Amino acid sequence: MRVERQYISVKLGDPRLGEGNRAMSNLLELSSFLSLSLPLGDVLEGVLTKVLSWFGLDAGRIYLMDATGEFLDLFACRGVEAGGLERVKISEGFTGKAARTASFIAQHVSDLEDPSRAAFLESKGFRIILCVPLIAMGQVLGVMNLASNREMELDTSEMDLLIVIGNQLAVAVNNARLYEALGAKVAELKRQKEAIEFFAFSVSHDLKSPAIGIHGLTSRLKKGYSGCLDEKGRQYCDQILKGAEQVVRLVDRINAYIMSRESTLRLEDVKMKEVMETIRNEFADVLTQRKIGWDEPDGLPSILGDKILLLRIFRNLVDNALKYGGEGLGRIGISYREETDRHVFSVSDDGVALKVQDPERLFQLFRRDESSRGVEGTGLGLATVKEIAERHHGSVWLEPKVSKGTTFSVAIAKNLSNAQ
Repeated sequence: MRVERQYISVKLGDPRLGEGNRAMSNLLELSSFLSLSLPLGDVLEGVLTKVLSWFGLDAGRIYLMDATGEFLDLFACRGVEAGGLERVKISEGFTGKAARTASFIAQHVSDLEDPSRAAFLESKGFRIILCVPLIAMGQVLGVMNLASNREMELDTSEMDLLIVIGNQLAVAVNNARLYEALGAKVAELKRQKEAIEFFAFSVSHDLKSPAIGIHGLTSRLKKGYSGCLDEKGRQYCDQILKGAEQVVRLVDRINAYIMSRESTLRLEDVKMKEVMETIRNEFADVLTQRKIGWDEPDGLPSILGDKILLLRIFRNLVDNALKYGGEGLGRIGISYREETDRHVFSVSDDGVALKVQDPERLFQLFRRDESSRGVEGTGLGLATVKEIAERHHGSVWLEPKVSKGTTFSVAIAKNLSNAQ
């Protein structure tokens, strides 16, 4: 035999694929249909319509097992009314038998065990009924009932095709349910996100404003009526003022944390030299008063990121160093190294070393180190840094313990894109 070509190429949509094997053509069509992301009801109605057409059948129903495994509920119907059979027991009838035994059933209506059911189907003109169990991963998920008004013969290949269709449909049912469950989870996450945003709004307006009002009134009281107050009264005023300031500070930190999670990431080329200059200027007075040196390398790079959020990272880390470094703090240093897929920045100090058994706990909400006792703080600063770093596909960590000082490192991914 002479071979003229080394291979034959036929497109998947070519009608010639179905000329030699109609079953294969039907399965290809079914697979294409089941690959669509459709609601479960539309999937079942669509498959039932196709099966009736392919096999020249007159009516059909698709039942799915309920959560108890004791009933089958009607989800799709063609060519026959529901007739009070919207729900059937798995222990009754040919539908239940197909589900119980995971068996394909083909039977004359006149041979049915239930005379009343046989009479009903005969009144509709049906002569043959078929039951196809829907099986996925060894579990029966439902049954597809089919009916014909004429005598028909099914060969082995046709029965095999129906069984395969039943299996494919069962898998599609599983996928559709997963899709619906995923949609429900997305909706729940959206609801939770809206609740967080509402909480942030409430905190900003319903808690911060009264705290500011209390601070203002107490300040006026102390200033205008100081002569009428004894020493204890003036101490009470100071305590109220301090408490109001802490509430305002906590509200601002909560809002900053929420914004670090929920705000839209606005990526741009950020000149890190300018970021460090901004941070250094913000803390210039404190650095001067406490005679703390500042070190940073030359040639800091420009990186892709959200400038506002990156500023918040270094503002929080420098603020931490100033708060917890102790009286002996004499230097804060910034360092940088480039890795294959990320930028790594470190903020170091030569103050009191953190004594932490589990460094990861430092980055959890409202977690503070033992050394922070007596130091004002909210327990949100490092949690905010962690959120921002992760939104930049990076991370933050405490460098291994040294005898003196503390170093936090932050990694920012290089492969960020404006599509986020």
